[in-house]
Amino acid sequence: MSDVDRPERYSKGRMTLIEHLTELRRRLIISLVALACGFVVCWVFYPQILDFLVQPYCDVVPPDAEGLDAPGSCRLLVLDPLEPFAVRVSVAGYGGVALTMPILLWQAWRFITPALYPRERRYTLAFVALAALLFAGGVALAFWSIPRALGFLATVGGDDLVSFFSPRRYISFVVKMALAFGLGFEFPIVLIFGQIAGFIPTSTLQRIRPWAVVGIVVVGAVITPTGDPFTLLALSGPMYAFYELSILFGVLRRRRKEREEAAEEAAGSPPTEPADQPGSTVP
Repeated sequence: MSDVDRPERYSKGRMTLIEHLTELRRRLIISLVALACGFVVCWVFYPQILDFLVQPYCDVVPPDAEGLDAPGSCRLLVLDPLEPFAVRVSVAGYGGVALTMPILLWQAWRFITPALYPRERRYTLAFVALAALLFAGGVALAFWSIPRALGFLATVGGDDLVSFFSPRRYISFVVKMALAFGLGFEFPIVLIFGQIAGFIPTSTLQRIRPWAVVGIVVVGAVITPTGDPFTLLALSGPMYAFYELSILFGVLRRRRKEREEAAEEAAGSPPTEPADQPGSTVP
């Protein structure tokens, strides 16, 4: 059933249980087909994707390295005969999800739309778009941070240690870094939504600011897979900036609401009549 042929009650949120299940099945089928297509595309372009993922490791290979770490030959060490196949499957799977994420979000949006009022739809669409942009920004920052984190981790143990990474663990490391930064950049969405919903007052965010700094650092240390100071600072810094921006959003929103309430009171109050002057007579 196309969106044009859908009953009018779909757009008004009035759907029976069977219609809800039919719509859910339709959205799931579209999502699964999109995931399968994304998997196939990433399977075909696996060499290019792997080169992109390994490039941060190549950037930190010492110029005088030998063997597997020879200049221009930054290779990953396979320790299991089945590992190359498993790595290709995981890269195609992760890449397929990332490639089809806009389609998946759109299908989820189309499923929940009938249950929302027009105003709620506008807010939800804005939040989804902002969340997607912030997640993409977090992933971009993660790929910028990975070479620097690898450079620190490769040298912190001393010159007597040589770093050889297996592809499975290296890909897992890259994915965890991307997820950590992507989810960390969703922090302002939670705070802004909480202020709009009313269960996180702006005054509370202002009052607990010192504790929030400690909490941000702790959360950053927990969700980042490396634990090195550079990665921790690269994630905690933007999260604290988002915290302050969320407070600013709440303050501006509160001031605008106060102005609107004052304007409504001024417009709704009856005009005051001048008091009778002493000695005047009422006809």
